Amino acid sequence: MSASEQHLPAFLEEVVGDRFGRYSKYIIQDRAIPDVRDGLKPVQRRILYAMYDAGNTPDKPYRKSAKTVGDVMGNYHPHGDSSIYEGMVRMAQPWKMGHTLIDGHGNWGSLDDDPAAAMRYTEARLSQIAMELLRDIDKRTVLFKDNFDNTTKEPAVLPSRYPNLLVNGVSGISSGFATEIPTHNLREVINACIALIDDSSMTLEQLMQIMKGPDFPTGGIIMGSEGIKEAYQTGKGRIYIRAKTAIEDMKGGRQQIVVTEIPYQVVKSKLVTAIENIRIEKKIEGIAEVRDESGRNGLRIVIELKKEADAQGILTYLLKKTDLQVAYNFNMVAIVNKTPRQLGVKEMLEAYIAHQKEVLTRRSQFELEKAEDRAHILEGLVKALNILDAVIETIRSSKNRQDAQKNLIEKFAFTERQADAILTLQLYRLTNLEITSLEKELKEIQKTIQYLRGLLSSEKKLMAVIKEEMTEIRDKYGINRRSDIQEEIEELKVNLEVMVTPEDVLVTLSQDGYLKRTSMLSFTRSGGEIESTGVKEGDYIRHLLEVNTIDSLLIFTQKGLSYLLPVHQIPEYKWKENGTAIVNVIPIAKEDRIISVIPIKSFDDPGKSFVFLTKKGQVKRTELKEYYTNRSGGIVAIKLSDSDEVIDVVLSDNSKEILIVTRLGMSIRFKEMEVNPMGRAAAGVRGIQLKDDDEVIAAQWVEGEEGEIWVVTDLGYAKSSLLLDYPVQGRGGKGIITFEFKEGKRVKPNGSALQEVFFVKHALHLTAILQSGVQHSFSTEEASIEDRKSPGKPVIPVAKGDRVISVIKRSVPL
Repeated sequence: MSASEQHLPAFLEEVVGDRFGRYSKYIIQDRAIPDVRDGLKPVQRRILYAMYDAGNTPDKPYRKSAKTVGDVMGNYHPHGDSSIYEGMVRMAQPWKMGHTLIDGHGNWGSLDDDPAAAMRYTEARLSQIAMELLRDIDKRTVLFKDNFDNTTKEPAVLPSRYPNLLVNGVSGISSGFATEIPTHNLREVINACIALIDDSSMTLEQLMQIMKGPDFPTGGIIMGSEGIKEAYQTGKGRIYIRAKTAIEDMKGGRQQIVVTEIPYQVVKSKLVTAIENIRIEKKIEGIAEVRDESGRNGLRIVIELKKEADAQGILTYLLKKTDLQVAYNFNMVAIVNKTPRQLGVKEMLEAYIAHQKEVLTRRSQFELEKAEDRAHILEGLVKALNILDAVIETIRSSKNRQDAQKNLIEKFAFTERQADAILTLQLYRLTNLEITSLEKELKEIQKTIQYLRGLLSSEKKLMAVIKEEMTEIRDKYGINRRSDIQEEIEELKVNLEVMVTPEDVLVTLSQDGYLKRTSMLSFTRSGGEIESTGVKEGDYIRHLLEVNTIDSLLIFTQKGLSYLLPVHQIPEYKWKENGTAIVNVIPIAKEDRIISVIPIKSFDDPGKSFVFLTKKGQVKRTELKEYYTNRSGGIVAIKLSDSDEVIDVVLSDNSKEILIVTRLGMSIRFKEMEVNPMGRAAAGVRGIQLKDDDEVIAAQWVEGEEGEIWVVTDLGYAKSSLLLDYPVQGRGGKGIITFEFKEGKRVKPNGSALQEVFFVKHALHLTAILQSGVQHSFSTEEASIEDRKSPGKPVIPVAKGDRVISVIKRSVPL
């Protein structure tokens, strides 16, 4: 036979699919997912049964763990010894189990994630409550199956006389399935079981009055009753577990934060290290020392604070940034009839009750068979004792034991078993006392038979026994709840003052987009002069702000985007250094340009709005709170039409009037409140009606009748006119003339367009930037007060072919 005839072709996809399917089924059913009835994974069940079978019980001395691991591996679990020992270790750790199933002796690990000692050093035996999982296993209560090599039998499930799946919880990952069931309070779970037995139509809400939520062995505070309800309903849900903390006063006016309970499955040493790293890296100010004072008296982490530190603020930060508060996601998956299913709590309890009903039925049948067999023998013995002389005569006249047995059956109608029992009867049993005791035992056995038959024929009686036996376990092993439940999830808002040391600083942004933050100390040491700040050649400072490190800046661009930049995130430089390109700090597009930079202390001021002005005369007013964002990128601040762009954004208190001025010298003044508040992405309304070749250059916020309107042209001509000359009009009109341009061959031109406008109540110090790069500083008082329609006078020297491109205010409160 050739090689080709010995092998059949197969597609790789089919072979891999088939093999992986078998593997997946195996690890789902036989490794990672617990059975809904006893709440155990196969390795856990095998460990407990092997210890029980070997007599490693609570009433016996401890036995080496290696002995148990060897028994389990050799008889039931043909895998690595490490997986078996890891299963043992988990069942012995009180910070992982609601009630430990292994009573460990020696080093079994710690909350700091220290590993347990090797199995050759540790000793173990079953815990008292583990015996309740195995109780009645010798009474045919559960099915047994062949082990891996068919040399012995192992239980397919344990009797589990209390609902272990919910009490001890489970965590596991298999192929395509994962499970995460939290621990619960034994008393609550058993009470819920009993209540469900009494009323199978109970709603989840009624059930949750008894079983309020998980109960973790490490305590803590559980937040989110809605998450618990969702999980109990569907099997999936989220809650938050928060450490139990207290703020204690110390000597010298200082305080300390003391942690006495941490969230479930959080490693204490890693938590302490994370808090210590926050102190070392100075992510927040105010932590003086972090100590782990845990010991025999329980867990205790102390966070000592500096004097005048904000204890509550620091605690909030630590809850948000460390595992002092964690999210816990329910994923309640268990094996039901050999199939993994996501279950709600009611379904779990119903499956458990059905299991207990089967366990008790099988136990009662076993005990009934045993009682009936004993009654049968007792009936024979009592009958024989009543005709004792005849029985003895028959036995004496028989040839041998076999003949005696045959004669007793034929002569007195005894059964084979009864005849055998008579023949093995000891002579002392013939005394009057023994005869009475046999009759008494028979009566008691008959009562037991009657009771067991009644039990098997009545579901109500059966359920009453289940309730009674669970109540005994509850009363014996029940403990008080360790985790507190809080209805609402408390939102953690960290004050910036906790993370950043408040400090007054100067922030500058140049025309070419160079940004820096400078301390007041550096500014003072550099001479305290604004003009001495570092800029590249040809560049100049466009925005100069005195702010605090706990403030934020809202940066608005020409294309209608806004960026939120906390001041403390701006790189710090000395006053004489240039700073860094703003694109290194915020992701502003290359073709976009910054129009306005506005400091913000709080977004919660309801009286403040941003007012936008566009080149095409659109005006928009939107409340301050709309611009808060967690994003580092830009958000839409205003919707712009094609070829339009933002020319100014001002933070206003909504009480003033807006004076818009156009390039060709038109102006309009109207009340700010005429512009209704709109959404962040709205386009706004018309502020002024423009001629085809005109556009808006600026706006000023004015009020009352005092003050002047100061304007300047591209050729450096400027003038002031009284605010009184600008009457309040309705929004959206053509406006009135604010400057007269001179034209003609014999007339010296005063400019072709207005370049900037200022509302002046006191003299302003300005700097004009010319196209050639020349800068010229001057005062608004250099331009005299004239009529609104007047042509102005030269204030800024502009060479032929040059022009003014920008005028910036130089005054800043320092």
